[in-house]
Amino acid sequence: MGLLDTIKGMLKGNADKAKAGVEKAGDMIDEKTDGKFADKVDMAQDKAEDILDQQADEG
Repeated sequence: MGLLDTIKGMLKGNADKAKAGVEKAGDMIDEKTDGKFADKVDMAQDKAEDILDQQADEG
């Protein structure tokens, strides 16, 4: 079992918690950088949430 399979197993049934973590991390980055990279952080958050949604649909 590879690392990716392990991560997928951990996310199974916990996509909402993972999304909340992504959101919290992005907010922390925005706070620490005074919003200097807010647009890039928001794009990364959206992409991460899309991936989590795809994994939830597959699992």
